[in-house]
Amino acid sequence: MKILVLNCGSSSIKYQLLDMDNDAEILAKGIVERIGMANSEIKHQSKNKEKQKMLHDVPDHQVGVDLILQVLKDKDFGIIENENEIGAVGHRVVHGGEKFSGSVLITQEIIDKMEECVDLAPLHNPANLKGIYAMQKLLPEVPQCGVFDTAFHATMPEHVYMYPIAYEMYDKYKIRRYGFHGASHRYVSAKVCEMLNRDYKTQKIITCHLGNGASIAAIKNGASYDTSMGLTPVEGLMMGTRCGDFDVGALFYIMHKEGYDLNAANNFVNKKCGVLGISGVSSDMRDLWDAADEGHEKAKLALDMYIYRVKKYVGAYAAAMGGVDIIVFTGGVGENDYLVREGVCKDMEFLGINFNKELNYGLKSKDTVLTKDDSKTIVVTLGTDEELVIAQDTLMICNGNL
Repeated sequence: MKILVLNCGSSSIKYQLLDMDNDAEILAKGIVERIGMANSEIKHQSKNKEKQKMLHDVPDHQVGVDLILQVLKDKDFGIIENENEIGAVGHRVVHGGEKFSGSVLITQEIIDKMEECVDLAPLHNPANLKGIYAMQKLLPEVPQCGVFDTAFHATMPEHVYMYPIAYEMYDKYKIRRYGFHGASHRYVSAKVCEMLNRDYKTQKIITCHLGNGASIAAIKNGASYDTSMGLTPVEGLMMGTRCGDFDVGALFYIMHKEGYDLNAANNFVNKKCGVLGISGVSSDMRDLWDAADEGHEKAKLALDMYIYRVKKYVGAYAAAMGGVDIIVFTGGVGENDYLVREGVCKDMEFLGINFNKELNYGLKSKDTVLTKDDSKTIVVTLGTDEELVIAQDTLMICNGNL
C-alpha cells in the first residue's frame, strides 16, 4: 500500500509518499510553503529524480493538497500514474487532548471531537483539520487516519500531568500537561532499544528532541512518564523563539509594563523569546555558534542558557525515574549540533556517563553511540522519523490491527 503522509501547518504542508509494501520506501517528499501569501512555492523530489522548485498560486490548503497530488503524478517528475495508487492518507494532528490516546481512523465523529480540541492548539489543529477536509473533497474514497502528537504521552500518571492550580480549571477546561513530539519520542525510544538490543519494556530512557521546537521525554518501561511541553508547546525547554519555562507572574508584569493584550502576550512568548530573544541574532543555532565565535556575548549567553536547561531536565528526569539507562539526542539540533550534545553531557559522570568527545566531534552517522564502552549510561544520537510512525499507524489502522 502507498500511504501519503501530510503535516499541515498554518501556511505550509509537508508531505511524504511511502511504499509500505517495499520496506516503507520513500517514493517522494516535499513541502508547499507560503500558503495564502504571494509567491507560494512547492519544493518536491521524487525517487531517483531531480529536486523541483516551483512557484504557484496557493490561496488555501485545498489548493495546496491538490497541487501535491498533481506533482506526484506529473509525467516528468512525479512518481505515480494516478491518485488511485494512494491507498490511505495519514495526518499529523498536534493536539488530541484527553479525547485521543492513540491513532484513529478519521470519521465525521472523530472530526467533531478534533474540532472540540481546537481551543487547546489554536495555532496548529485548525491547519491539521484543513488538510483532512481538503483530502475529503479531493479523494473522498481514500481512508484517512489521524496520528496525534499528544497520544504517546497519554500514559503519564496523574501526579505528573496535573498542574498545581485550582483543580476546577482541570474540571472545566482540562488544563493539564499533554506533551508533544509524541511520534518522535516514540520512534527514537523504541529504535534505540532495537539498535542496542535492549528490552524496551525494562529501560529508563530520556529522549531529547531538539530543534526549533524542543522537548524532552522520560520514558520508563516502554511508556511516557513525563515530558517537558505542557498544555501548549510553549512550556519546557528554551527553544528557537519560544520562552519555555517562565514565571507567569513575570509575564503579567511585562503585560502591564508593555501594555500587551492577550494576543500580544501570546505572540511574545511564542515568537519573540527563546534563543532569538536572548541573542537578538537568530533562532538558528548555527548562526548563534558563528556569532559566538566572533565574540557576540548575547549569542554565547543564549547558547549557555539553552544547554543548561537541557542538562537540567536530563538530571530531573533521571531523578524522577530512579535512574537512566539511555539518553537519546534527536531532531535538527540533537542530530547535528555536536557542541550542544557535548555541553549537555559535560560533568555528567555522576549519572554514569563516560562521554566520547572525540567521536562526538567527528560524527559521520546520525545513528551512533557517543559513550565509551565502560559507560553505565549510554548516550546515542539517532535520526527521527515521524512520517514513518504516521505511515505505520495508518497502515495498521487500515488493516484493522490498531
